Order: sequence, then structure tokens, then C-alpha cells
Amino acid sequence: MDVSPYAFASDNTSGLCPEALAALVAANDGPTGAYGDDPWTTQAAELIRDLVGAPEAEVFFALTGTAANSMALAAACLPHHGVICTDVAHVHTDECGAPEFFTGGTKLITTPHVGGKLTPEAITAARSGRRDVHFPRIRAISVTQATEFGTVYRPDELAAIRAAADGLIMHMDGARFANAVAGLGLSPREILGDVGVDVVTLGGAKNGLPLSEAIVFLSTDLAEEFAYRRKQSGQLASKMRVLSASWVGVLGDGAWLANAQHANRMAAELESRLAEIGVRTAYPRQANGLFLDLSDAAFTALEDRGWHIYQFTGGVTRMMCSWATTHEEIDAICADVEAVVAAA
Repeated sequence: MDVSPYAFASDNTSGLCPEALAALVAANDGPTGAYGDDPWTTQAAELIRDLVGAPEAEVFFALTGTAANSMALAAACLPHHGVICTDVAHVHTDECGAPEFFTGGTKLITTPHVGGKLTPEAITAARSGRRDVHFPRIRAISVTQATEFGTVYRPDELAAIRAAADGLIMHMDGARFANAVAGLGLSPREILGDVGVDVVTLGGAKNGLPLSEAIVFLSTDLAEEFAYRRKQSGQLASKMRVLSASWVGVLGDGAWLANAQHANRMAAELESRLAEIGVRTAYPRQANGLFLDLSDAAFTALEDRGWHIYQFTGGVTRMMCSWATTHEEIDAICADVEAVVAAA
């Protein structure tokens, strides 16, 4: 194999994009303030406020998406509260119980998904259930943008969800938020503040940054004492510029969006090439991920040829593209897919 076997395993497997790395190197030039008291962190927070169109937003940085989402939910909920999310939401299936741990016991109330999405009907059904003291009091909802199945919420869908969740706090897991923005061709504000999102976590690692995620409180009252919560959670980095500088690099010249657009385009090309071979997607491709109807035999054969890809929830095969995906990598995996499908 002439390309990395991890090329399509995840958008986490690529390295740092040049803009992020250059900013990180620049931030390493000499001493500066610690624990976020540095010009890089200040500038990164301002750039994120500009990005989301919310000048008053409170912005914090954390090392991982798990911590970012869990701390955001903990800021919204007390231990006796409940959070509505889908049964395939990342906070439910892939966080090892971290949201429940960080909140001190808040229950995730799961509902069936439709193409990876939470629906207004599911929210209404969950809210119409028990309300007595023996059941958690529903306090918030959590949506993932883009979803675990690569689909993207349109503004009208988010507005309908917001209406069904009237009176509840709306959290958005934005690990691939940049890819959703690129897929929709809209501004971040149109799928955040304009539809009533209260707090969003913006993914950095999947967009070419090192270990860095941003927690953005659009409803600033939720951020009260959040600095203390972050410290207690072990997420206040002493050398915070290591987390924040790369945000300056990718936001300052537009690489944040360009990286996502490239990843989405590569996924579209991969989808088209695989369709020519006869491999179809199980869900609409709307961002940078493909979820494929691939037989178990074909999946195993690809593994035997050295590829590291995933059999995902529901038995579909996942392939992810990133800011660094190349045409040569697409050529390589398509050649192997064609060979194993023909042999199946």
C-alpha cells in the first residue's frame, strides 16, 4: 500500500494543517502569560466570537471533545436533570459515561434517530412522559452537527427542534461543525444564534488543529463560574496558548472553512467513485463522512489489504475524509474496494 492505511479511518488521523502548525510555532517564541492570560488566547476567543456572530459570547478552550461536551452539559444541568438526545448521539455512545460523570448524575434520555438526527416529534414524546419526582426533570437537549451519520441539520430543522424544546437549554456538539457549515453554505450564525442554540462546542482536532476544542456560550448566563468548573475538571491548561494559537492560525486567514470544504469535496469524490463500483451510501452524504452498504466479506477483505476503517453503528462501513485527504488516497482505496467487491 503506497498510502497510509489510516487515510480514511477518521478525520482525527491526519496531522496538523500548515496554518495551525505555523501559529503554534509562532506562539512558542518566548515566554508569555499562563492559564490563558496570553495574547493568543485573547485573540482566538475574539476570532471565535466573530465567527459565530456573537460579540458577547463567552469562549473557553479544552483539550478534548469529551471534556468540552461534558462540561457544557454540566454547566446546563444539575444531577437530577435529564438531557434529551438521540440513541446514536456521540455523548451517549462514545463518551464512556463522561457526561453523566461531569454532571454528577444527569441522565441522558435517548430517542430514536432519523438519519442520525433528533426530531421535534421525539422531543415532544420525551417531554410528554413522566414528570413526577421519581423521574429526572428534563432540562436540556443535545444535537450533533454534523451528525454521527454525516447528515446535517438545516436551519428550518433546528428551528423546529428549538420550538419543540421551548424552555429547555439547547446544546450542540459541533465536533464537525465546520463541515456542516461548509455543506450548508451558510454562516455559523444562521445555524447557531439565529435558531436559538445556547451553547456549542466547536471541534478543532478534526479540522486540522492539535488537541483543542472550544466551548462557546451564546447564552452567557450558563457560563457563570464555568472557569472554576473547567479548572476542577482538569481542563485549564497552564500553557493555554498551545491550545488557542492554532485557532488563530486557522481562523485568521479562512483555513477553518477551507479545510472543511476540502474534506467535504474529497468525500463527494469518494462517494462518486464508489458509486461507479456499485457501492452505495446508507445515509445521504452531507459533510465529510461516508456510511456505506458494504458486505462483511468486503469489509474483512479491505482490512486484510491493510486498511483501517470502521464498521459503524447499524452495520454500515464508515470512511472519513479530512483536510489532508488526497486524490491519490482515493485512487488507492477505490482500487481495493473494486477488487474486493468483484471477488465477493
